Amino acid sequence: MEETLPERGALVALQEITNDNLRAYLKLKVAPGQENLVAPNAVSIAQAHFSAQAWFRGVIAGGVPVGFGMLDDWTLAPERAPQRPIDTVWLWRFMIDERFQSLGFGRQALRLLVERARERVPGGWMRTSYVPADNCAGPFYAAFGFEDTGELDGEERVMLLKL
Repeated sequence: MEETLPERGALVALQEITNDNLRAYLKLKVAPGQENLVAPNAVSIAQAHFSAQAWFRGVIAGGVPVGFGMLDDWTLAPERAPQRPIDTVWLWRFMIDERFQSLGFGRQALRLLVERARERVPGGWMRTSYVPADNCAGPFYAAFGFEDTGELDGEERVMLLKL
């Protein structure tokens, strides 16, 4: 049976990951050379199940799983939040499968994740970080409007977007 692939410009949505579609999301992988830039989806999904502040979804385009996104959203567990105002949602993980990169799906999916963050912390911030390397997400985030803060989170550069 031949796999149906989404066409460029296909409508993107965020989908709850369930037992029925889990395997499709576990099979997704980034392009060669990007493996050390984002954790595999299996690791992200496992972490999400042990993190009360995690909100994660599969990215589908034209009904086909093409990526994964996860937010670090302390509004989901305010009683466990670090001692600071809850005005920021972190884009914790974000990936588009190697077969579907550069087709516009990542931009559409990021827009949906930003909308989710805006609903959770209106007027707040979205932060993300990336590993500076060839083929990294930094230029993609900058083109979307994220600004480099000059901060480091370990070896990752931190970026910020006003919601």
